[in-house]
Amino acid sequence: MKRRRGEAPEPGCLRAWAAASEELAGRWRAARCGGPGGAAVRRQRGAFRELLLQMRGLPAAITTLPLELTVLYNSLLFDMGASDCAINGEAEDIHKGLLRVLEACGVSGQDLSTEELWQKVLQEVTVEELQAPLHRLGALQGAWWLASNHLGSVTGLFRLLSSAEDPGRAPGSGGKNELLSLLKAWKVPIERASVSLVQSTEDLKEILCTAAAFLQGLQELEAGNLPAAFSLLQEAAGGFCSKKVLAQIYTCLSCCTQRMGKPQTALQHLKRALQVDFQCLPALSHAAAVYHELGEMDAELQALAVLYEALERNPLAAASTTPYCLIQIEHLVHTPALASLFRCRYPSEVKYLLAQRCLQGGRVADAVEHYLDFLALLQDGLQQQVPLDGGSALPRIPEVFLEAAAALEQVGRYQDAITVCEEVVSRTADLIPQTLRFDEGPEQPEWPSPGTESAGGPLSQKRESLRCLVWRTAAYMHQGWAWAKLDKDKEAITQFSRCLGDLLRVQLYGSGVEPTGDSAAASYLVQALWKLNRKQEAATRWQKLSESPTEEDGQQEELGKCAPRTYPLYLVSCLKQATFPHSESLARNIQDYLQSTTS
Repeated sequence: MKRRRGEAPEPGCLRAWAAASEELAGRWRAARCGGPGGAAVRRQRGAFRELLLQMRGLPAAITTLPLELTVLYNSLLFDMGASDCAINGEAEDIHKGLLRVLEACGVSGQDLSTEELWQKVLQEVTVEELQAPLHRLGALQGAWWLASNHLGSVTGLFRLLSSAEDPGRAPGSGGKNELLSLLKAWKVPIERASVSLVQSTEDLKEILCTAAAFLQGLQELEAGNLPAAFSLLQEAAGGFCSKKVLAQIYTCLSCCTQRMGKPQTALQHLKRALQVDFQCLPALSHAAAVYHELGEMDAELQALAVLYEALERNPLAAASTTPYCLIQIEHLVHTPALASLFRCRYPSEVKYLLAQRCLQGGRVADAVEHYLDFLALLQDGLQQQVPLDGGSALPRIPEVFLEAAAALEQVGRYQDAITVCEEVVSRTADLIPQTLRFDEGPEQPEWPSPGTESAGGPLSQKRESLRCLVWRTAAYMHQGWAWAKLDKDKEAITQFSRCLGDLLRVQLYGSGVEPTGDSAAASYLVQALWKLNRKQEAATRWQKLSESPTEEDGQQEELGKCAPRTYPLYLVSCLKQATFPHSESLARNIQDYLQSTTS
């Protein structure tokens, strides 16, 4: 005979289901002591899912709902524990569980949203035996919403849970920390001794409190509300979490205090992060950044060196976790801010930073070794060694080659510098058109002339062509100085001439702007020719520069000094060599030479 709605199933079925639930929970508790792996989680997940489907095969009944909701709770714990984040199937299971509660009580809940269902269930279901299972399920719903970053829904749910357990309690204040206050004030219902849970509701409450504080702290940090962020992150640091998450929280506290202008305090938090979890490599990366801000180069380079060694030794090491829980903070806190702060560095990025910092700090010999190591990493496979996202510390690869050439040149390895620059020249040769034409205006200096047939195509392609042109020009300049140091005058002049020729490919047009080359390169060539005793050629070019009335002052100034601007690292050494401290005496010498040749 078909059982009517709300009627209890056969006692034998209920006993069998309860025994099966107890056996599965006991099996999990035994496996957990030995550090269960993913296979054990998947097996238990499947077993609880099968038991739940058996119970749902019959109409809902008040007498079986406490056990059914317990099995649902355990099943969902394994679902969330087996995934890295919340999934839609878990939300659907909770929704269906609430509908079955209303069904057993003879109340309709069709066409209601999950939020509306919770409100209806908690307000209309007063059966004592269902209160603890419903609150337990509510905690899981809150965890799912927290993982989905729906903080408003979590706050509303725990307002309902608080009102259900204490109808006379005043509603929440609605302040920024209301969610955390509600979670702390929520009283976990007393469970019956016969209830078998694979993770206690008390543990879940502690995890929710920590996750809420951590998540809200990250949001405040991202919004720039540093005092509020610091307070919430401190709250999270005192909560229930694994060593991995605690190290992350300390690292976030470091970022917060660094932005508050307290670098020494930031270093203390990073030290705590590494003490808790020595595999928290982002803490080392942040420490290097703090030392860089403090100007402590030795400490910065040491931090980067340790980070590089750790990445080389075990780049994919799993961080320690304790204690083992199916739902952990890692499952609940997913934000762009966290992903940005803890983006994994590639070994190539760290090796480049070591090279760059050494070159900037004048440790050129060390810089050379790091640059050569980096270039060797590239040969092992570009995609494996170089991050392709937008958050990388690496510049474009030609710029790294040019920086390496600059370092090689400074330690006297001129032929190696020439070879590295030749790599840049050869790789950009097919990417540079004969002429690059741009409209120059006060707000859009790189906008092309309307209707101009550009060899570079659209604006983005033109800009890329311009970058390639700059890189090749810099390569020619480095080669010119390297050949000059090797006393190869002919080769040096050839490369300097190519440098100037490339720069003259760029034509700027606009209101009040005449087509023009780059005067600085011309003045450098004058200086180089004079230095190499090519006096006639130097004098001829100097005369051409002096004949332009609109640019004469600027060109004469360029003969003596570089413009007060920031140049790429790969150009710094070239510009220093091209700067003659006595420009006026050079001009007088050229004028004296011209007078002597005409007299």
